[in-house]
Amino acid sequence: MTRRSTAANAGALILLCAAATSAQAEDGWSLTISPYVWASSLDGKAALAGQRTHIDIPFSEALEHLDLAALGEVEIMRGRWGLYLDGQYVKTSQDEELLSQELALGITKVNAMAGVFYRIYDSPQGGDTVTGEPRRFVVEPMVGARWTKLKANVEVLGFSTSKKADWTEPFVGVRSSLDLTDRWNLSGEADVGGFDIDDRRSANAQAFVGYRMHLLSRPAMLRAGYRVLYQSYETGDFTGQTFRWDVTQQGPVVGLSMDF
Repeated sequence: MTRRSTAANAGALILLCAAATSAQAEDGWSLTISPYVWASSLDGKAALAGQRTHIDIPFSEALEHLDLAALGEVEIMRGRWGLYLDGQYVKTSQDEELLSQELALGITKVNAMAGVFYRIYDSPQGGDTVTGEPRRFVVEPMVGARWTKLKANVEVLGFSTSKKADWTEPFVGVRSSLDLTDRWNLSGEADVGGFDIDDRRSANAQAFVGYRMHLLSRPAMLRAGYRVLYQSYETGDFTGQTFRWDVTQQGPVVGLSMDF
């Protein structure tokens, strides 16, 4: 699938979701779409085919080798219940030299989080936001699953090979949001997962400052903050050796949320 067709399909899906949600607005449904950019670095340890290495990739180097990135979140809510999907697709490539021969290395990393949350606490803060909603302080426990896929492609001396690993882990967490003024908002989220089931552990935390406004006549919010994702996973690989991924991904985040 080409980048153009992927973008067209994504745009069509967004328009379809928006139309469906608008038609159901009287029933209390809401849809929020949030594309974002995560300027993340990687730090930790990895092992494949018995070879262990330390990973230390600052964002400046990751950006230099970036081919394609798509990151975003979709949230659907009705009443106090809500469902969300957060997806990240990052593809990088680079050329290295091995024994005086050129080696091409491509890495694709996919993360997808799906969760259900419940608004257990909702406290009015007085007055309305600039988009017409009451100012609130809310707390929402959540539960869900996180799926990760890693794929590496190597080409050297006319030969190529591709190896991959993927795993899924449950998580529990909580998120909250506070309207400071009619425009400014403060939000945060944290969760832990894996629980050492089959050597899987993870932790995710993020905090944002948001600015409410109208965009294309729709309620919207610009957000800026910081996110940290730690993952640890270990299993046997295709050589009978140990595959290990024990890495922290972190960095600033800038995004836009629109309500439909």
